[in-house]
Amino acid sequence: MNGSTVGPDQGGAPVFRVGREPLSDRRRRAETIAERLAAAHPDADCSLDFENPFQLLVATILSAQCTDKRVNMVTGGLFRRWPSAAALAGARQRDLEAVIKSTGFYRAKAKNILGCCRALLERHGGEVPRSLPDLVKLPGVGRKTANVVLGSAFGLAEGIVVDTHVGRITRRLGLTRRADAVQAERDLVKVVPRDHWVAFSHRLIAHGRTICPARTPRCTLCPLADLCPRVGVGPRPGRKRSARRPAAKKPRHP
Repeated sequence: MNGSTVGPDQGGAPVFRVGREPLSDRRRRAETIAERLAAAHPDADCSLDFENPFQLLVATILSAQCTDKRVNMVTGGLFRRWPSAAALAGARQRDLEAVIKSTGFYRAKAKNILGCCRALLERHGGEVPRSLPDLVKLPGVGRKTANVVLGSAFGLAEGIVVDTHVGRITRRLGLTRRADAVQAERDLVKVVPRDHWVAFSHRLIAHGRTICPARTPRCTLCPLADLCPRVGVGPRPGRKRSARRPAAKKPRHP
């Protein structure tokens, strides 16, 4: 990976100058990262339960600031009571709020879900559209939600889902320096091969849970260790910090 390193550290792994890594080298590195993630987490998939695009759309809106596990505990009953956009569009907001309350921010979520369902009826005949521009015009739907639905419900690679975990790990990997999800996605789609876009985020999330948590990454077990600059992480295991020399004392003048 010429141009992306400045030599090995004491553990033998490359030290990356992320800010100076040529785009061509970053693309090669990102492709290798995507391939290794596919080998390490072949079964990683969307962790939200759904049976159709409408259910995934609603579940993804509910997943904001909430765990997928909690959302899955709520959506079973929700979709038995309101199985379609038409049925949910006619729900009273207070009734929907009572069902989704445990997901947090339930008033705003209920308002967005009802508005989204009514917009689906008015603009799309009650069906979930298959295009990013149409999806992001729906109430409560941003790029992340739209990419989740397009990728996991329709199998369409229109972007890369960047949530908190994906943003954290891709910054650690030096694939982006952006904290903003939209800006980070722009960086990622430039370097990650398109045929990996849909699964890339699912695999990164699985990798974060098993190997690369925020506070204590298990770098010695990581299949990406030789490709990772460990941005924001302390010294590699076994690497000693160089001791600072004490400052020379200035001679006293009589």
